Amino acid sequence: MSKVSLVPCSGKDRKMIFARLDEDYICDFQMVSRRSLTDFEYFVFRNHFLLGADWRLCCRQMKIDRGTFFHAVYRIQQKLGRVFRELEPYSLFPLDEYFAGKIIKTNLVIMPTPDRPRPVQPPLRRSA
Repeated sequence: MSKVSLVPCSGKDRKMIFARLDEDYICDFQMVSRRSLTDFEYFVFRNHFLLGADWRLCCRQMKIDRGTFFHAVYRIQQKLGRVFRELEPYSLFPLDEYFAGKIIKTNLVIMPTPDRPRPVQPPLRRSA
């Protein structure tokens, strides 16, 4: 079931609009993935990530070996992670920025933005 949300906007006549944010996100996610992946990578992405097939079924359907499949999966994850983060004007990650709300948490590790490249490090336990 989809839901309609009342979203603030900066317009001349109105200050709020109705939007289906979940469907918009799904559409953006799928279209960005389609544009940034090759045909083979999108075939793996669609079967494994969108349709939920396990690696055995994907390998059998695509007639590839396990190593080729998992290398493609890792390449897809790396490529799409970067694309979703660096997408302009609104990135698809983090989700709170996409859905126009701010989630404030303590002990939050902030990922580096594209304008100041640094190697991404896993979060470590905070020392007291």
